[in-house]
Amino acid sequence: RLIEPVAASLPYMTCPGNHEERYNFSNYKARFSMPGNNEGLWYSWDLGPAHIISFSTEVYFFLNYGRHLVERQFHWLENDLQKANKNRAARPWIITMGHRPMYCSNADLDDCTWHESKVRKGLRGKFYGLEDLFYKYGVDLQLWAHEHSYERLWPIYNYQVFNGSREMPYTNPRGPVHIITGSAGCEERLTPFSLFPRPWSAVRVKEYGYTRLHILNGTHLHIQQVSDDQDGKIVDDVWVVRPLVGRMMYL
Repeated sequence: RLIEPVAASLPYMTCPGNHEERYNFSNYKARFSMPGNNEGLWYSWDLGPAHIISFSTEVYFFLNYGRHLVERQFHWLENDLQKANKNRAARPWIITMGHRPMYCSNADLDDCTWHESKVRKGLRGKFYGLEDLFYKYGVDLQLWAHEHSYERLWPIYNYQVFNGSREMPYTNPRGPVHIITGSAGCEERLTPFSLFPRPWSAVRVKEYGYTRLHILNGTHLHIQQVSDDQDGKIVDDVWVVRPLVGRMMYL
């Protein structure tokens, strides 16, 4: 109800998280009308030079609603990514957004700090994991939330840093760029970070704020983290640059 005035006048593309779980996500499904025929749990759309995919990480955690949802979504994702790669000439960027991150370095007991991410590796660590799938089809940028903080990773795959170069890590990166942006006003307070950042962690910000993404053209993305605690100060600013040629796969 609170978001209705915004959603009535601006594009407001949703992604289900753990707080939407009650009654098999029925309130989420009823209130938000997203593209496709999957009740808004997973869908994709095109925006300028980008193909954007929203999917549910929650199917991996609330298995009481059906394990078949994990399989259905996985096959849908693979089919959508195949089509997106064939359309790279028109829409060079592929961007995903899901709630629970594959990586994080927060000092809590959640899935991606002390435990292996189910989203990354799949059920039982081997069924329907998404990191290999997203890497195979060259996803450029992966947006996450859940952790109540902001964290930018170096380009990464399987815990290994794949920077474009030491001087320009985000120019022609050899792996996806992950951004965790979950600090936009949650009442549960901010999530602290572990004392020592992981080697793949580039920037960590424990402040309320939000992330701006400017898809400038087919080769340049501009990402900024805006701090609400500091009255709109830009606390992180990075460009991701990829050439148009040979960008389907990272290998």
